[in-house]
Amino acid sequence: MPERRVHGGLCAHGAITRRTALSRLLALAGLAALPAVLTGCKEDKGPEPIRYDRDVCVICNMIISDPRFAAEIRAPDGKLYKFDDIGDAIHWMRMQDWFKAGQQPKEFWVMNYRDGKTWLDARKAFYITGVVSPMDYGFGAVPEKEPGAISYEEMERRVLEKGLSSRCVLPGQQHSDARPQPRHDHDHAGQGGQKP
Repeated sequence: MPERRVHGGLCAHGAITRRTALSRLLALAGLAALPAVLTGCKEDKGPEPIRYDRDVCVICNMIISDPRFAAEIRAPDGKLYKFDDIGDAIHWMRMQDWFKAGQQPKEFWVMNYRDGKTWLDARKAFYITGVVSPMDYGFGAVPEKEPGAISYEEMERRVLEKGLSSRCVLPGQQHSDARPQPRHDHDHAGQGGQKP
């Protein structure tokens, strides 16, 4: 029988060897998995950490800075949205086409008002009233019923009754409550400036 010589993955007749074919197939499979590796293999499940004083609320574009009031909604398509107040999250959700079509978010999370570290299912949490929240809706989420705490449904009803915070500026709108600028009537003498 003639001796088979293999050179560069090809046999003497120019055909690809099984070993070379298998190596190439595994390399292609590895390339196909590369996007999942590069994105960190994130699952579309559960709340994600908020980078306080860096992440921005989706609806009002204000920096999320108080952990006790943070909220997150995972839309039906799996994309996660972050909010600085449960009231903003509710208004944003109700503006979405998927909600208007009868779909609910995959997940709806709110931070525990008492510790600012524990995520709660927003629809199962209870809400204390009368707190000073970032967008003035006035609700803080707690894991269990406490005296004076209300259900998610009651909190949502009150948020909708109050309407969207005047602090929210939706795309294409102007702020309706133009705030006056602070007066600048102090002396800068000795600081390299002149009195205005």
